[in-house]
Amino acid sequence: MNNQITLIGHVGKDPVSKTFGDNHNRVVKFSVAVKEYTPNSDEEKTMWVDVDAWNGLGDRVLQTITSGREVVIFGRLAINTYPKEVDGVTVQMSKPVVKLTHFHLCGPKPKADSSEESKSESKKKLAAVKA
Repeated sequence: MNNQITLIGHVGKDPVSKTFGDNHNRVVKFSVAVKEYTPNSDEEKTMWVDVDAWNGLGDRVLQTITSGREVVIFGRLAINTYPKEVDGVTVQMSKPVVKLTHFHLCGPKPKADSSEESKSESKKKLAAVKA
């Protein structure tokens, strides 16, 4: 595989699912915070990377990945382009995104406020996925 990227970081927010009506494909989107170290400074910087997971892999992401969870993601680097209005002029913007091929969960599961609350949220996500 020529285009491969591996990142280790923490998930920012719970993944969000979007289904396309014409062909019933589904994409699940989330962001990962990756620490960036520089050898000349003790300053830590955080880089946010957007991740897309499609169809069956997206279902697994919705079931297992939660906000704050440490993950190792493997995928292909792609560039998404989209129009944006700047000072009344529409310009094409580009941003990198990782097209997820597989992932691993790391470390302990983040503690939820209430185990019952997190279970009901998981059931709601799964019901939304099946709909």
